[in-house]
Amino acid sequence: MNTFSLKLIYPLTGAALLASCGKNKPAEPARPLNIVYIMTDDHTRQMMSCYDDRHVETPNLDRIAEKGVRFTNAYVANSISAPSRACLLTGKHSHKNGKIDNRSPFDGSQQTVQQLLKEAGYQTAMIGKWHLDSQPTNFDHWEILPGQGSYYNPDFITPEGRKQYEGYVTNIITDMGINWLEEERSREQPFVLFLHHKVAHRNWMADTTHLPLYEDKTFELPANFYDNYEGRIAAQQQEMRIASDHDMDLVNDLKMIHPDVETRLSDAYIHGEYARLDPEQKAAWDAHYHPIIDAFYAADLTGDELAEWKYQRYMRDYAKTIQSLDENIGRLLDYLEANDMLENTVIFYTSDQGFYMGEHGWFDKRFMYEESFSTPLVMQLPSSFKKRGDVDLLVQNIDFAPTMLALAGVEIPEDIQGESLLPLLRDKKAPKNWRKSLYYHYYEYPAEHAVKRHYGVKTERYKLIHFYNDIDTWELYDLHNDPTEMNNLYGKEGYREITGELRQELQRLQQYYDDPIREEIPI
Repeated sequence: MNTFSLKLIYPLTGAALLASCGKNKPAEPARPLNIVYIMTDDHTRQMMSCYDDRHVETPNLDRIAEKGVRFTNAYVANSISAPSRACLLTGKHSHKNGKIDNRSPFDGSQQTVQQLLKEAGYQTAMIGKWHLDSQPTNFDHWEILPGQGSYYNPDFITPEGRKQYEGYVTNIITDMGINWLEEERSREQPFVLFLHHKVAHRNWMADTTHLPLYEDKTFELPANFYDNYEGRIAAQQQEMRIASDHDMDLVNDLKMIHPDVETRLSDAYIHGEYARLDPEQKAAWDAHYHPIIDAFYAADLTGDELAEWKYQRYMRDYAKTIQSLDENIGRLLDYLEANDMLENTVIFYTSDQGFYMGEHGWFDKRFMYEESFSTPLVMQLPSSFKKRGDVDLLVQNIDFAPTMLALAGVEIPEDIQGESLLPLLRDKKAPKNWRKSLYYHYYEYPAEHAVKRHYGVKTERYKLIHFYNDIDTWELYDLHNDPTEMNNLYGKEGYREITGELRQELQRLQQYYDDPIREEIPI
């Protein structure tokens, strides 16, 4: 592991800056900012009302954007949970931090943002979903869910061993975070709190208090719900279709338990998450779902009717988990405000990637297409920061670690591949030399959902993707004219020049990020 000399470079702001102008009055550096980093799992921009108000309302998440910034072009480096978390902690692409998929180990001894902050005097805490198949390192306090964790009565792994807590996981994680802020941290040091929620990961089990919500709402069917994937070979071969009972399971995903129905994942649900409900929770659960189950099997739906019924059921269950999340975000924001912490705290809210809410007929993520490649990112900022409103520059989750270091006044090591977002937050004008393209690389194949390995480049207007391994196909999209990525332009007349430019940019990024793949295939 490389070591670096850490130099505190706290910027002078506000009164400290004014005091520094007087003779013989040297100013003390402003105390470094606290950082609260909130991350969810599989929460997509389509289900956050400050991005898209068609489906749900998220007033508390929107509060963060209203008091800071909303990034309209935030993306991930690898759209799957564990690799995305490794990119956050290291500020490096997957091939550099070693966590290329959900199965490979994460080396916790490598340089991480919490290590650098801890060495600079920060208190560090990690609460919630870890999902890195390793023990957290360089945290003063940690309590993590094992693997994906459970929605009800979840177990947590702690330095003292495994513990089980009664209740709903989103409430519990929020309680833990507030308790650490109130009871366990030192008031003499700045802190970074990583609060990682399980919501809204499959299988979308709502809090019993929210089960009645959205039952009367009919969600808008995406225009490309019945996509036939013409001209997109990799898209034809995935296993993410809502319409497919193999892909979206009637019992595990949609809770349609029936004594005569056995599905691929029914045992996992019946003897797993459903079995974790205590008697009171189970009574509320069954009272809600039994009438839906009876009506569903009596209707004996097939074809498009069945596909659209599954879509509505999925959307309702997903939306209910977001309701719980938003209420708990409100609890945390209220605590920070009541304790006068907002003027010295930067709050991040994001997800480990986006998700499909029926677009292309899908759920899940993985592809470099916009719905899963993108991620929500809003930040609440103290009043000393000038920037408010939208930031439309291209940013990526490898930027989060260097941003935290910059906010803390810690020198950013040269091997970190991301860029600090601090210049985008400090000034109203965008930096002239900001990146014009993003690099993406997805590795987890063969695996669940059967999404082929691929890498690609995105600019403000275009996207070029190469699917490889047991396939060799290219896709090109003009995002201005085809924002839903239905028309693959690769090899079509009139696109030779832009294809060549994007191929060159892709190779430049692979060299810049030191990704060992090198492609020199003629156009």
